[in-house]
Amino acid sequence: MHPSMQQKRPNAKMSVDRRLLDSAKALPKTRDSKVFEIPAEAIDKVADEIRRRTSKDHKIPVVGTSDNVETPQIFEILPFDRIDTLPNKFFAVDGSHNFHTFYNGLTVALYRAGYVCFLQGRQRRLTKSEDPLVFGQMHQGNRMLLLSQSNAEEMYDELLTLPPVHALLGLFDAPAEEVFGYAKDQLVTSISSLLSFAQQVLEWACVYEIVQRTDCVSGDYILLDGALRSLHIKQRFLVKLGHLIQAKGIRIVGVTKQSPIKTELSYTFTKIDNYLQNKLRPQYPFTQHDPRRQKLCCYFEVRDDILEAAYGGSNSGIYIKKDVTGGRGFGLFFAARLDYVEKLQNYDWIICDVNIYDAVPEIGHGDLKRDATTIGSLFRDLTALTQEHYILGYPYPLVEAHNFVTLKSEFHDQAVRLLKHALYTSQQMDHTDIENLFLDIHQRF
Repeated sequence: MHPSMQQKRPNAKMSVDRRLLDSAKALPKTRDSKVFEIPAEAIDKVADEIRRRTSKDHKIPVVGTSDNVETPQIFEILPFDRIDTLPNKFFAVDGSHNFHTFYNGLTVALYRAGYVCFLQGRQRRLTKSEDPLVFGQMHQGNRMLLLSQSNAEEMYDELLTLPPVHALLGLFDAPAEEVFGYAKDQLVTSISSLLSFAQQVLEWACVYEIVQRTDCVSGDYILLDGALRSLHIKQRFLVKLGHLIQAKGIRIVGVTKQSPIKTELSYTFTKIDNYLQNKLRPQYPFTQHDPRRQKLCCYFEVRDDILEAAYGGSNSGIYIKKDVTGGRGFGLFFAARLDYVEKLQNYDWIICDVNIYDAVPEIGHGDLKRDATTIGSLFRDLTALTQEHYILGYPYPLVEAHNFVTLKSEFHDQAVRLLKHALYTSQQMDHTDIENLFLDIHQRF
């Protein structure tokens, strides 16, 4: 659909299009169809809420001013023939966890985090490994078996001894009980909570490990999948890390494609997209002569009222607070369009959490003035990473980091296969006993 056809959006009070529901009801019913039947009233309420939230106009102007970064800051994308010429290295950090519980209560669980690095379009080898396919650095725990809470406690204790986590706690210079937001006995009661905690702590440990590397120097970037804030590590410790990163001249940015901020700004994104494509682009003084390379990028700081509307809840004010005290981390949320695909529109927008010490360098002294020059150069540099055809608008190093560390759906099958082999070869267990140990009774029905 042409962007000009999307300027007039349906009113938020319009009823849901019943044709989709009618077509769904017309499908042939199977024996178990009632089990999955969702009440039409529930669907109507969900659709109405989606329409209401995506139709909000937050009165953000399409034409911004340079002295107010909460208004759109527009610039031309970095020329395609220059994307592999920047001298900066780009590190990207991500983590993953997965687990599976069998009918007999045995649980196999694993968490890990790691990072990759790119320089001038090429991935750099970060380890001494001779594996031709592994260039990144990975860290993970070794305790995978959970039969009781004591096993969960052992997994928690092992996490604190992993070299990167041990080093991070050394930076914080405080006992784990003081650093973390939840006590050990709270975390070990839930496998999913424990694994989520372990993954996030290990991701931050990877960030600190990168900062300590001799090949990470001033001007380099660290990209983190997610936000520069945490529910597990208290702010005063994360702020210490954020300040260290800025002091070394390294820039760190949290990046995500999925955020409630995007839902809240959906109408605004469409409005800005239409202005950039239909009104500004035809008259913009591009340096690129090839029309296919003439792309406009945009970013703006997300206002407080929009953050409150997006996150809601009684504790949201702590998570979104734009300060180095009384909050959750050291980030400042920006919405950014760093490439453009006409038919996708706001799918190209991402949410970036910029180091508040880069964006507001004097915040420690109470001066909230934004450093527009630094912010602008940061987003322009990021466009060197967002022009890959397979995921336009999103930094490709983060894609590679995700592929490097993710424990895919095959985790269960792979873990069981390897455990069976180990039990048979090294433990000399009976084949039948091994099969019964990993029997999934749900597959029998």
